[in-house]
Amino acid sequence: MFNYEILKSFNDLEMLVYHYIMEHKAEVKYMTIRELAEAVHVSTSTILRFCKKTGCDGYSEFRVKFKMYLKEEEDKKPSEDLDEILHFFQSVYNPENEAAIAAAEKAIQRAGQLIFIGIGTSGILGKYGARYFSNLGKFSQHIEDPYYPIGADLENTVVIALSVSGEKPEVIRLAERFKHHNCKLVSITNKATSTLAKMSDYNLTYYVSERLVKGEYSITTQVPVIYLLETLGRRLV
Repeated sequence: MFNYEILKSFNDLEMLVYHYIMEHKAEVKYMTIRELAEAVHVSTSTILRFCKKTGCDGYSEFRVKFKMYLKEEEDKKPSEDLDEILHFFQSVYNPENEAAIAAAEKAIQRAGQLIFIGIGTSGILGKYGARYFSNLGKFSQHIEDPYYPIGADLENTVVIALSVSGEKPEVIRLAERFKHHNCKLVSITNKATSTLAKMSDYNLTYYVSERLVKGEYSITTQVPVIYLLETLGRRLV
């Protein structure tokens, strides 16, 4: 019901609707359009545009199809914990996503060195990515300090920026400075509409529900990020 093309077509407000629906599946089945709009803090017009993009004429049809979708998922789902990850792997194989991966892979192939940037959990994955690509023979390093000095142009360098939200000011600031010094920018984010994604030369997006503990600490699954990093790496071999 929510394939890659549909997810990519959502704007920021529609993506909020999507995330709310996926996090409150049981409740949404019985909510009116006004109740859903109030819960997400958007207009009913936004809900209707969201429904149109999923191939439904209106909210009533969407709710019927959504109930059918949930029933199908329940019948084939081996585990609640695997639902989100399975959804990613079911939607990742499509021509548009394949083209984005291929384009990023060619840029990385041509690069003399790779620089991974990210903070928090994304920073840890940046360290993993740098070591993974180094194992493959591509000179790579990770920069965690958002104020790292960049005083001259870096020839033949690709920067790989990791950020779930794509809105971390520190990551965006550092990415912009690398671009200013003639680096190509590849980003891996959860939203194609994020600032980091839009400023990148190449963007890979995975679309999963963002989850926070106490409204601050992210426990959003990073399995898609590891998959995308390793996919890029394996294609270099």
